[in-house]
Amino acid sequence: MDSLEKNIVDICKNAKAASQQMLSASTAMKNSTLETIAKLLEKKRGYIQRENSKDIENGRRNGLSEPMLDRLTLTDEVIDGMVAGLRDVVALNDPVGAIGSLARRPNGIMVGRMSVPLGVIAMIYESRPNVTVDAAALCLKAGNSVILRGGSEAINSNIALAGIIQESLRICGVDEYGVQVVADTNREAVAQLLKQDEYVDLIIPRGGQGLIRFVTQNSTIPVLKHYKGVCHIYVDKEADLDKATPIILNSKVQRPGVCNALEGLLVHADIAAAYVPVITAALLEQGVRILGCERACSLSENIEKAGDSDWGTEFLALAMIMKVVSDYDEAREYIRKYGSHHTECILTENYTLATTFIRQIDASAVMVNASSRFNDGTQLGLGTEIGISTTKLHAYGPMGLEELTARKFVVFGEGQVRS
Repeated sequence: MDSLEKNIVDICKNAKAASQQMLSASTAMKNSTLETIAKLLEKKRGYIQRENSKDIENGRRNGLSEPMLDRLTLTDEVIDGMVAGLRDVVALNDPVGAIGSLARRPNGIMVGRMSVPLGVIAMIYESRPNVTVDAAALCLKAGNSVILRGGSEAINSNIALAGIIQESLRICGVDEYGVQVVADTNREAVAQLLKQDEYVDLIIPRGGQGLIRFVTQNSTIPVLKHYKGVCHIYVDKEADLDKATPIILNSKVQRPGVCNALEGLLVHADIAAAYVPVITAALLEQGVRILGCERACSLSENIEKAGDSDWGTEFLALAMIMKVVSDYDEAREYIRKYGSHHTECILTENYTLATTFIRQIDASAVMVNASSRFNDGTQLGLGTEIGISTTKLHAYGPMGLEELTARKFVVFGEGQVRS
């Protein structure tokens, strides 16, 4: 066993041991630990940002794009968000130990299902160091230990944040190996981590398609994932267009480099002549490049003709697809073909059509008259999220506390034996 493999195995063994302590950790202990992390993040803000500035400088030197640099930067606002996220998680009900669905069987036994921690979770992610804190907070509150392996572009930030988290664990009497960061940026470290099914119960990758496919293809451990976020808005002929424009702009422009940003706009043919020039002008004013179908291009000289490879693209930038569709059925089939099961939206005042869209569209979140940007753990009331799953075993959509637990059967008897 070489030194890299030994290091990864030791990290995983320590995480497994820490997870056993977490099984019996009280809600009060977990909340105290999270509050301590929040206070130390505030206290050590300057230190965090100095370490983060090293990553920013390295990123610029290595040619990271502006959206990637944006995701990497720990501004005061981002740190405040991490602190608020920790306190939001403190305020959430602790799911661990809750027994639901309790029912008496004909023979008198009482059968229920108890929420229990998953055990050891390994999180593999890119760019956003705030994920280090979000993931740690959720895993700790759900009674899990977590191994965090961020990208090389955020290594200084992640080590600094992990040090603060582990200091908080020690202060609160919790095993510091409950949260660990893999400091080795060699990709082989990920490959070794993916083999540790003896110690690790779940892998959650969060990043680009290349990372997620590598993890999926090489892991001997169950993986929860989403490959990409190709999110669409369908503007129905009965949409309120005064509502539609700000929703579309928010979905596309607020943060174009994230997975819940709008990538494709579908406009009903009956309103296209009037609305396509309006929304095109609004998007162009925000610097958005628009690639469209022939019908869309005929309605505005500012729309470029889309190539075959543009359909279904996750741009993660100020660029998007626009298509004029004949009706709802064409919009639905387009989404089925090019969607990624992430976020899909309909803008309409037709209640029947809205409920049909909700039932028929297969996505982890479906929005009616609202921005795609709401598919986020914090916005949906989870406190924060560890990632978004577009698979359905065992979570679909943003993963919060409930999704970081499993349910085991518990049986209460009075001496019954099976006949």
